[in-house]
Amino acid sequence: MLTSMYRHHSKISTTWSNFIRSASQSAQKPKTAIIMLNMGGPQTTDQVPDYLLRIMTDRDMIQLPVQSKLGPWIASRRSEEVKKKYMEIGGGSPIYKWTDLQGKLLTQSLDKMLPDTAPHKHYIAFRYVPPFTDETLTAVEKDGVERAIIFSQYPQYSCATTGSSLNAIADFYKNRSLPNIKFTLIERWATNQLLAKVFAERIQEKLQLFDGRIRDQVLIMFTAHSLPLKAVSRGDTYPHEVAASVSATMNQLSVPNPYRLVWQSKVGPLPWLQPYTDDAIKAYAKKGVKHMILVPIAFVNEHIETLHELDIEYCDEVAKEAGIKQIERAAAPNDHPTFIAAMADVVARHINNGETVSRQFLSRCPHCVSERCKSSKEFYKKLCNYTDYEPELAASTV
Repeated sequence: MLTSMYRHHSKISTTWSNFIRSASQSAQKPKTAIIMLNMGGPQTTDQVPDYLLRIMTDRDMIQLPVQSKLGPWIASRRSEEVKKKYMEIGGGSPIYKWTDLQGKLLTQSLDKMLPDTAPHKHYIAFRYVPPFTDETLTAVEKDGVERAIIFSQYPQYSCATTGSSLNAIADFYKNRSLPNIKFTLIERWATNQLLAKVFAERIQEKLQLFDGRIRDQVLIMFTAHSLPLKAVSRGDTYPHEVAASVSATMNQLSVPNPYRLVWQSKVGPLPWLQPYTDDAIKAYAKKGVKHMILVPIAFVNEHIETLHELDIEYCDEVAKEAGIKQIERAAAPNDHPTFIAAMADVVARHINNGETVSRQFLSRCPHCVSERCKSSKEFYKKLCNYTDYEPELAASTV
């Protein structure tokens, strides 16, 4: 089974390599690469088995006992169920479509804002489906760019998401020489004010659908992908970065509505961050709260966790069963002009302030004992040519 899965991946990989190569050849020679990191999603149901296999065997994403055996077994067992879900949202994930459009609009904005670093070109580096990270890095090198900005499309950092993608880059360069490219890294941007503004605008779009007499009473439920409590206890910054995005959004929104942060998409038997989104809908219904908006605060484009989990499973099935009178789901940022402006603002600030890699990224979680994490931090110091000068403090004369 595994052999057939990887044979299928090989065919897809070849196709994507040819696509990336032809795109690179046809475009004007870029000066600055914007490498957009994300987990990706299967564009067709044929990609689902390999997609799940890669997730379930990635120890940065999820840690299982006897993972080399249990991971493939879970992936195989879940494939048909997940295929059905993708069929219910149109036959595949739209993540590539949205990321590609976002990248085109972003680089168009950057070309106007920053002519000195233009032309800018976006490259998509997915973790679990094509175009894979190694294929994308190869394309970046072949294009002969002067600078490459690694730009995570997870605004809130987690070792399981952005961390996994960054480790994949470190793996790619483990046994090869670094190219003559100036690499820099944007690994988090949770509190960017334009990002908060686009979420606020998406919420306002849905608030207008409620009767004016109860509009200020509508519960705003921010929902984000949950995280195992083991990772939270280790010190992963994701929960408080998501909470920071919520706070920034509510400051932009400036409405009197009550709001809460809840968590979705738990996988496996271990305890994860709560309250879970579906449980919260049921619990609030019992308390008499019958009007609410779900806001996917940690997702920048539509995918299965918004289109199926939120729209079908929660807004339709769970809400109806719980007796909710009206529930709306705020759209993801997608190609909203304010979101494109947010991305451009993040990248422009990064270029203008001259930072190569942040001290926040280079610091480790208080209870982290992972050698892979330690070596990755050291790799990015080298990749991004990071130097940290500690001034010699004068002795106190008091």
